[in-house]
Amino acid sequence: MAAKTIDASMLRDMYLTGAALIERDRAGIDALNVFPVPDGDTGTNMSQTINTAVRDLSGKTFMRVCEVADRAAKGALKGARGNSGVILSQILRGFSKAMSDQEELTAQLFVKALRMGADTAYKAVIKPKEGTILTVARMIAEACENPRNKTDDCLELMNLIVRVGNDVLKKTPDMLPVLKQAGVVDSGGKGLMTMFAGFLSALKGESIDQIVDEAQEKPAEFVDDHSTLESITFAYCTEFIITRLNRGVGENDVSVLRRMLEKIGDCVLVIGDDDVIKVHVHTNNPGKALQLAVSLGELSAIKIENMLEQFRENQARRESLKADELKEFGIVAVALGDGLVGIFKDLMVDKVVDGGQTMNPSIDDLYQAIEQVPARQVFVLPNNTNIILAAQQAAELTEKKVYVLPTKSVPMGIAAAIAFMPELSGEENAQRMEQASQSVHTASITYAVRDTTFDEREIHQGDIMALVDNKISLLGHDVDEVAVSVLETMIDDDTEVITIYYGQDVTGEQASKLEGEISAKYPLCDVSLHEGGQPLHYYLIAVE
Repeated sequence: MAAKTIDASMLRDMYLTGAALIERDRAGIDALNVFPVPDGDTGTNMSQTINTAVRDLSGKTFMRVCEVADRAAKGALKGARGNSGVILSQILRGFSKAMSDQEELTAQLFVKALRMGADTAYKAVIKPKEGTILTVARMIAEACENPRNKTDDCLELMNLIVRVGNDVLKKTPDMLPVLKQAGVVDSGGKGLMTMFAGFLSALKGESIDQIVDEAQEKPAEFVDDHSTLESITFAYCTEFIITRLNRGVGENDVSVLRRMLEKIGDCVLVIGDDDVIKVHVHTNNPGKALQLAVSLGELSAIKIENMLEQFRENQARRESLKADELKEFGIVAVALGDGLVGIFKDLMVDKVVDGGQTMNPSIDDLYQAIEQVPARQVFVLPNNTNIILAAQQAAELTEKKVYVLPTKSVPMGIAAAIAFMPELSGEENAQRMEQASQSVHTASITYAVRDTTFDEREIHQGDIMALVDNKISLLGHDVDEVAVSVLETMIDDDTEVITIYYGQDVTGEQASKLEGEISAKYPLCDVSLHEGGQPLHYYLIAVE
């Protein structure tokens, strides 16, 4: 079965199937992560990223591949989470640039898209490492550009992509020693190849246990945020439920209703079973939508919103925030835990974004936070190595002057916020805040979520781990004993301050006991205790 070209409908199905496979396999991709900490893992981040792209494709009809690629790229960029998610969004962004203004996707254009995807992803990473998703993307592009592999058949090309990509993926442990030591391939590369496997399945017309339909039409995943719309084509957001279905109404009737609604609007979502059908559509003729639906049964829960009115209100709000009302500086920080959030607010941080270890905020989460701060210049404190890249991408989306400081832990972010001085310039503050953050060393006391080998250490699920500046330093079985022991490796003659932030799984009494033991052991240091409320990390201990 040859496929000389790929049209918009097929490209949309390829994205949907790729997203569905990543969602299906995300636990397995997560398990490939070398670092066994309980954070937002690669499979989860990549799934959430591409599922945002899927939501922007679902329920819509496209005439040109450039429209599909552009919508997917914008959706993925908004939803990109973690380093792997950001890199995936950049690959899709490269695809979109290559397909600009194109109606159909030829094999030659697909090769160009692979190259632009790889190049765009590499440019987004300051210090790219080989043996990662970047390598897999680049070597696929190189193989497809090789004249010996030239083809005008998209299906043949897709087979080549999957074959070459999987071969490269198998070699990633030879490129990154840490992968070889753990006996795994790169998780980001695996996620990319899972997406490409979905592309191939869609091209071959294969059904994957209806997983595409489930990923495409799960109502809990649908997000209809009118505040983010840049223009209004269809004025009325129309939602309703069809109940007490007429005798004989079946799947074909639901499909016909969906197609008819797509002719009078966009953002169409029609989800049904044997008892009820849920409908959502943006249209200029809500009465027509209701008329089409009433032939299937009784209508209830009808809601019609005038998006033009909402749009005008949002525009007025934006315009009311005049430039002379903006302050000069603002700060955005990422943190999770009521105590830590309270500390940042006490330090006059304008916006605290939920995030950290369990749920990396998306690029759009960070961008919205930057935009909501009423300041001309904004400092962003990611406070996690897996959020820095997303913060850098968010900074490129705004017209404000943004300084993304490379804070890799919450204590580093707190030190940076304390160092801020409003009378200094933005550049001076950025330098001062980064220097302050770099003077802090952080011990994180957490637990292992899987068995693995890392840095020649045998790690077992449930082990208590102490990480110093995000590197595994000590293993044990008792939380407080590990905390005391790891401090012995961090304290030196220059240490003056020890700050303990205890998490939600530690009682105040237990934390106070640990504080007393540390104070007695290091009488020359100023030891303080704060309730952080952070999940998953029993303690965050800052040493300065």
